[in-house]
Amino acid sequence: MKKLDTTLYFITDSTGLEREDFLRITEAALSGGATMVQIREKNKTTREYIELAADVHKLTQKYNVPLIIDDRIDVALAIGAEGVHLGQTDMPIDIARSILGNGVIIGATTKTVEQAKEAQAKGADYLGVGAIYPTTTKVQTVLTPVSTLKDICKAVDIPVNAIGGLNKDNVYVLENTGISGLCVVSAIMKAQDPKKETQTLLKLAKELKK
Repeated sequence: MKKLDTTLYFITDSTGLEREDFLRITEAALSGGATMVQIREKNKTTREYIELAADVHKLTQKYNVPLIIDDRIDVALAIGAEGVHLGQTDMPIDIARSILGNGVIIGATTKTVEQAKEAQAKGADYLGVGAIYPTTTKVQTVLTPVSTLKDICKAVDIPVNAIGGLNKDNVYVLENTGISGLCVVSAIMKAQDPKKETQTLLKLAKELKK
C-alpha cells in the first residue's frame, strides 16, 4: 500500500477566478502545509484542463505534494500526475487501476459502507466520504451522516477523509470518527489569507486524527 498523507487534502475550485489568482491561492495552500492537492474542473475543455493541471503540477512538485486529478484519467496521464479521484459514476476503480498501474494513487468517493468496502477491494488507495455539510461548490452533493462516516472508517483499512462544507468552525463534529484527514475546498479558496487558513486547518486536522 502506498504511504499517503491525507491529513489536509486541498481541492481546488477555479470558478470566477483569473488564472493568476487561482494559482496564487493554490500555492498559498501548499506553502501553508496542504498534504495533498486535487484539481477539480467540471466545465473546462480537455485542453484547458490539461494546461491548468500542468501549471498546478509545477507547484505541487515544488512542494513535493501529490497532485490528484478529479475524474479524468486522460488528463492525469497527459501531465504525469500522481493520481486520480473517481466518483461513483466515473470509470470503475479496477479498470482505472489496470490502465494506470500500481504506482498511481486512486481515490474514490463513497457514501455507504458497502461502497467503501467495494472501493477498497477494487484497488482504491483512499476514500473521500461526504458531504458532511452542504457545500457551496458546483458539485452536486448528498449529505452523509457522521455516524456513517464512522462506520466506514471502521470497515476499511485505507485512509478515509471527510469532505463537504468543512471549515475551522464546524470540524468538531468529526471528533472520534477515525478519519485520516479533511478535504477542504471553499474554506481555503475563499479565505482572505489562504496560507494562514491552511495552517489553521492543518492543525485542526492533526488533532482530529489523534
